[in-house]
Amino acid sequence: MAALCHDIGHLPFSHAAEKDLLPEGWNHERLTRELIASDEMQMIWNSITPPLRSDDIVKLAVGNKQAPDLKFSDWETILAEIISGDAFGVDRIDYLLRDSLHTGVAYGRFDYYRLIDTLRILPPAPSGESEDRSTEPALGIEHGGLQSAEALLLARYFMFSQVYYHHVRKIYDIHLRDFLLKALPDGKYPVTIKEHLEMTDSKIISMLHEACQKTDNPGHHHADRIINRKHFKCFYQRTPNDLKINPAAGRLISEAAEKEFGEDKIRYDRYIQESGIMDFPVLLKDGSVVSSLSLSQVLEKLPVVAVEYIFNDPDLDTENTVEKWLQKNKKDIISQPEGEDT
Repeated sequence: MAALCHDIGHLPFSHAAEKDLLPEGWNHERLTRELIASDEMQMIWNSITPPLRSDDIVKLAVGNKQAPDLKFSDWETILAEIISGDAFGVDRIDYLLRDSLHTGVAYGRFDYYRLIDTLRILPPAPSGESEDRSTEPALGIEHGGLQSAEALLLARYFMFSQVYYHHVRKIYDIHLRDFLLKALPDGKYPVTIKEHLEMTDSKIISMLHEACQKTDNPGHHHADRIINRKHFKCFYQRTPNDLKINPAAGRLISEAAEKEFGEDKIRYDRYIQESGIMDFPVLLKDGSVVSSLSLSQVLEKLPVVAVEYIFNDPDLDTENTVEKWLQKNKKDIISQPEGEDT
């Protein structure tokens, strides 16, 4: 039941602008908890033999990071990790394979049969820091499945860098956010259960079409960009050379472009992967347990997904206006100290 309910709190179009469109203190995991604990779902849990407890389902569905107020046993921590864990969660396995299929790319594929076959519940690997080291068991893998685990994490890296954070896909997220900020009451999604369940992808698509057809609709311009594919164009992506000169290069260029062309003509987007290096226990043939990082250079050197884009209204670029401006001014903009007026 926890696996089935893991994502029921998702908003239309999944993660698109979730942080901007939900009231403060809310996310899709909190909505998931509200739904699982609702009176209607409680009737279902109580009708099952044996009856289920909503708190137990919540713990496994969203994990201890999203339910710090609930006490987890070691066993519950493992089960939650199987569903939504950063390393081997079935949620991750599912979306990589499914999105790879439906987008028609090969990046997200890996040998999940081998991976699942070699998953084990293991004690933590020795780290050399015994005083503070966790003693709780964790989801790990047999040594023979290490390459499958590497393939999973590489698949995730490539899907994020090449698909999920492709610049064209990201600008449509931004246009959708801008539309919903105009179209939703007070610019926020509702969080009552009834209203949340009524706010479907189909309803948002219908709102987009209606707004696109009516020029006096507050969200008309944003809807028109989505429906008629008039999206902003990417004129800048972060580069290693720019970052060496100034780590804030992208933000400085965006601010300078807004001053030059107007805030409504420029959009800025930045994402730096939050999760760190994946370290999990690996069971060797002799029965010993070691850290995955001690065996795998792939995991140790796996790059962090980091993207930064600046987009401009296509109406500005009839004669490559923005690109010419950037070429002329970029060096001076990014050479200035981060806090200095550009």
